Amino acid sequence: MLRFLHLPIAFLALLLPTALRAADFFPFNPKPDTFTDAAALDLRFLNEKLAGEGGFIAVKDGQFIHSKTGQPVRFWAVNGPSGEAKDLPTLRSIARTLAKRGVNLVRVHSGGFFDESGNADPAKIKHAQDIVQAMKEQGIYTHISIYFPLWLKPKPNTPWAQGYDGKTVAFSTLYFNPDFQKQYQSWWKALLTTPTADGKQLLDDPAVASVEIINEDSFFFWTFKPADFPAPQRQLIESQFAAWLTTKYGSLDKALAKWGSSWQKDDAPASNRIAFRGLWNIFNDRTNRDKDTAQFLFETQRAFYADTVKFLHTLGFKGCITASNWTTASSQYFGPLEEMSYLPGDFIDRHGYFDCDLKGQDSGWSIRDGYTYIDRSALRFDGADPAKPAVKSFSNPVADMHYNGKPSMISETTFCRPNRYRSEAPLFYACYGALQDSNCIVHFALDSETWAVKPRFFMQPWTILTPAMAGQFPAAALIFRQGLVDPGKQLVELNLRPADMLELAGTPLPREANLDELRAKDVPPAAMNAKSNPAIDSLVFFAGRTSTTFTDTPAPSKIADLTPYIDRAHSLVTASNGQLKLDYAKGLLTINAPKAQGISGNLAAAGATTLANITITSDMALGHIIAVPLDNQPLATSARILLQVMSEEQATGFATTPAAGVNRITSIGHDPWLVKNLTGTVRFTRPDAATLKVTRLDFNGYPIVIPPDAPPTMAAQFALHPETIYYLITK
Repeated sequence: MLRFLHLPIAFLALLLPTALRAADFFPFNPKPDTFTDAAALDLRFLNEKLAGEGGFIAVKDGQFIHSKTGQPVRFWAVNGPSGEAKDLPTLRSIARTLAKRGVNLVRVHSGGFFDESGNADPAKIKHAQDIVQAMKEQGIYTHISIYFPLWLKPKPNTPWAQGYDGKTVAFSTLYFNPDFQKQYQSWWKALLTTPTADGKQLLDDPAVASVEIINEDSFFFWTFKPADFPAPQRQLIESQFAAWLTTKYGSLDKALAKWGSSWQKDDAPASNRIAFRGLWNIFNDRTNRDKDTAQFLFETQRAFYADTVKFLHTLGFKGCITASNWTTASSQYFGPLEEMSYLPGDFIDRHGYFDCDLKGQDSGWSIRDGYTYIDRSALRFDGADPAKPAVKSFSNPVADMHYNGKPSMISETTFCRPNRYRSEAPLFYACYGALQDSNCIVHFALDSETWAVKPRFFMQPWTILTPAMAGQFPAAALIFRQGLVDPGKQLVELNLRPADMLELAGTPLPREANLDELRAKDVPPAAMNAKSNPAIDSLVFFAGRTSTTFTDTPAPSKIADLTPYIDRAHSLVTASNGQLKLDYAKGLLTINAPKAQGISGNLAAAGATTLANITITSDMALGHIIAVPLDNQPLATSARILLQVMSEEQATGFATTPAAGVNRITSIGHDPWLVKNLTGTVRFTRPDAATLKVTRLDFNGYPIVIPPDAPPTMAAQFALHPETIYYLITK
């Protein structure tokens, strides 16, 4: 102890709490995986030998299917690989790591395939080809994102983006500028038709499952502000609006008469230009002018998507296409217009994050010393406002809805770190994704090829290759991909007239936006706490399936009696299939299906939990214990069972201090990851439990060697090892 006396007192004060916390954690530091056949846990078998063997991915009856076989497929996916993975050997190693943990699709979303001037970049296209090839070899499909406005700030005198200064993001411009659209199409042509190393084209490769037209942009989001557009772009869209009004009413004067109001100060009818009111005014006032504005924006946006789908098909692309994935300034009134505009595509995409109120400079993409955040449980529906800790938020990115019978994808989602409850995410997504019959969940983001904390001077808020996230992928991927939790009953069938939506009648079941800190900065402060007024209980997403059909000849909507499933008085939601039960007062999810059984959340509050084939007891205040079959048989008879255990993760040396209801980071920490010690007892209760052998596996899924004279562990009852997250249970 005396050797520390020369250290500064401030350092000693920091060292003590860090040391105390570390005593309850063990290091998660997997050795480099050699991917040998000795692994007892390897989900590579779930994938095809080569992605695309079953043909191009297509759509049928609301599902993704392999076009040759007709076999439905769900995608458990990640955004990645990271920008650091440049060479083919590294990409192949990443692909094998992902396939081993149940991943069967990656979303390539890495800055576009153009240079700073907006011209197609051959090096970036070659990298995309390498990614497709490396993933294909491990049976992993690729979904390609080509354009996000934040990736490109058009330079001065750019002929297809006149007026931009090289400092301004061109939000919304692609929707209405035909010159920009031609340049954009050139990116697709270069990406999809440039010959690969073997002389083929991505256009013809069935391993390219799908593409998206544009990422996180919309006329109906807060970034649509024509008054801030460069003069040439503002003139262009205002002229298009005036022409549209003239076509609809015969003249601008007749439009004005219909509106029953005078021209606004920014209108220029003599020059055939009509300005735009702000989105807030449009969805709050909903005047005749506002309804015409919404209709013009909708028709323009949808036409761009339809034209791009036609262009890609004409080019020869055979995979699936989605329009975009963005939210709106009003989920209730603009949300339906956004979704209707996506219908020219094959499936409906969206984004959503469970954030932890991270605050600090550049907190949209980094975590640094001095930043603040809150620990927030999704299983308790904790709100995101630290000033109102008792207020629940029943909006969550896992909430899914199907539109016009099309498959669904959520191409960006995660629980942002350093929230200690982040470990709730994998099972939460898998179970409720399966319940809602979701088709693809893409976790954001794979920012490293190793299990690295990656401190530099900051950490990223989304990292997936961590013990709490990818470490729990095996059981979660099996649940989701193999449907180990059954789809729930169809509880809501909305049939809405497009004409009513264009009149801004709104939807009775809006899905609130779930933004990360990066895009939340685009929302005006006055609108941050604005909420919709759903006529249907939003907890329905945790009870069963929901759908919306936009049709000119709607049948009556159908809404089931939700009282058997939703008990707000006791903070309980029971899934309509009887396999999931969420106690959001305790923060406890119980999973009791024939092929998936376990508990997630506040295990200490659960006491001894008896499920169909196992009983679990644990004093972990935050833990996740789940049993799933590796042979797709019911747990009552399975010969190979995975028992997966997790608590919470933390970077080595991570430290915080309390600060007015939030946590202030005093040290972001460093490698390796730590996991809080695992505790509990598991008893298998099937008749042959005493004959089932329990084998501890290491972090890479290989059996841990035990002394030859050690007694075998049997499944009738065994205590969890404090540092083991995977167990193989065999006959």
